[in-house]
Amino acid sequence: MFYYYGRKKQIIRHYPKPKYDVIIEPFAGSAAYSLHEDNWKKKVVLIEKDEDVYKIWRWLIKNATDNEIRKLPDLKIGEKSSEFLHIIHAVTKMAFHFKTIKITPVLARNWEISKRVFISNLHKVKHWEIIWGDYSESPDVEATWFIDPPYKGPSGMGYRYSSAKLDYDNLADWTVRRRGEVIFCEGECGDYLPFHPLVEQKGIAGKVSKEFIFYQSYAGQIESGQLKLF
Repeated sequence: MFYYYGRKKQIIRHYPKPKYDVIIEPFAGSAAYSLHEDNWKKKVVLIEKDEDVYKIWRWLIKNATDNEIRKLPDLKIGEKSSEFLHIIHAVTKMAFHFKTIKITPVLARNWEISKRVFISNLHKVKHWEIIWGDYSESPDVEATWFIDPPYKGPSGMGYRYSSAKLDYDNLADWTVRRRGEVIFCEGECGDYLPFHPLVEQKGIAGKVSKEFIFYQSYAGQIESGQLKLF
């Protein structure tokens, strides 16, 4: 929905389609999975620990209108802004720590694109729910769980709630107890679940990063009365 460092928009098509009528993203970010194709039509629940990111979603879901977004001023190159909604469009992890930012041509362009994206997608999110809190505060329901935390190791550093602040063993234990299906994203340092390669993508200066996935699905009660995990 908006520019966000680490978002999955460019590779989201590689992830499995949701099997359930409810999608839960315990690390909401920009919610690229829930917005992909027709996923948005389902019941979507976002959980976001970063208060500034939560406030963006709360505004989009509960208050924003097409006319209000059209009236948002353009950003002028060379000027400064203290609005987090502007700052995050710099698409850098350090944006989570900036209090002000100087408007660059890239940031101004990203903001202009985002305003158009807001308007064209706003109707999709009005039935969604946003929760301000930790991933563990997610509703305990049967759902498609799209879990995209800060990646373990250096690539997950920099965020306000970075990899340094996340207990991955606890996260793994919580993950395997989810009901429904789990689609879990990680990088090359992920070693706390049985991750498998998903796709490679080129980043800045041609640097290649490898994306990994852990997938778990319960087919439901089978005749023997046991749950089938595959």
